[in-house]
Amino acid sequence: MYTLYAIPNCDTVKKARAWLAASGIAYQFHDYKKQGIDRATIERWLTQKSWEELVNRAGATWKKLADADKPTDTEGAIALMLEKTSVIRRPLIESNGQIVALGFKADDYATTFAA
Repeated sequence: MYTLYAIPNCDTVKKARAWLAASGIAYQFHDYKKQGIDRATIERWLTQKSWEELVNRAGATWKKLADADKPTDTEGAIALMLEKTSVIRRPLIESNGQIVALGFKADDYATTFAA
């Protein structure tokens, strides 16, 4: 079973969810806004991806941060992701504790989720 971590009103997430639905791929939706995220999950992700890959530096949440509030290391990035979950790149799809997709590109999804 896949878990899709995101926020529901994100356009990229909407595209990813539509693609998954059209492809008949079942998943659980984890809403950062309602369910939050815990440190252990972020630390697990950081064993697979760098904090620079996990933090969406192109998004509005990042752009609104003062330069002094932008992390420069892993610990700072963890603190930011815990405080402002909207800064986590989305969607992030995980299966059995492993990140299988980060962000959305239809071609990448077609390869990743090929039967």
